[in-house]
Amino acid sequence: MRYQITGKQIDIGEALQTHVKTELGTVVEKYAGRPTDAQVTFSKSAHEHVCEATVHLSTGLTATATGKATEIYAAFDAASEKLDKQLRRYKRRLKNHHQERSQPVEVSGAASYILAPEPEDSESDDLQPIIIAEMETRIPALSVGEAVMQMELAGAPVLVFKNEKGGGLNVVYRRDDGNVGWIDPTTVA
Repeated sequence: MRYQITGKQIDIGEALQTHVKTELGTVVEKYAGRPTDAQVTFSKSAHEHVCEATVHLSTGLTATATGKATEIYAAFDAASEKLDKQLRRYKRRLKNHHQERSQPVEVSGAASYILAPEPEDSESDDLQPIIIAEMETRIPALSVGEAVMQMELAGAPVLVFKNEKGGGLNVVYRRDDGNVGWIDPTTVA
């Protein structure tokens, strides 16, 4: 597994990096046979240390967790516990659905942009948004059930995925009424 351990405005020592690799490796190996990579970012918010951890699995799942504590090791441990819980739920759901995947999930790359809102006092007729960040994102090829499961496990409000059956881009999202919505542009009513 590839690790990317970084600190925002703080130094990350060798001891912390070794601790992260050992503990995260143990958690991930317990539930997933083929993890691909992990990004762990440490930062400081007021008096608390914040640890943001993201693990990508070959099955297409992206598990993300954030931990906060006054000590940096405790912040990582909190994030690690949340990842452990997500991966345990994921493994349980896979067993319940009897859908062990024989092949890794195909992942396509795409551009992701963050747009700045237009100021309220702006009287410009130019409706072009200002791009403030551009990133690479991954679009997994999943079944609708797997997409819903991944969205719920990640705690995300929306997930864009390539439908394995139709091959087109689809979206699943959490509706205001608590149900899950599914947008399939290839289906015509």
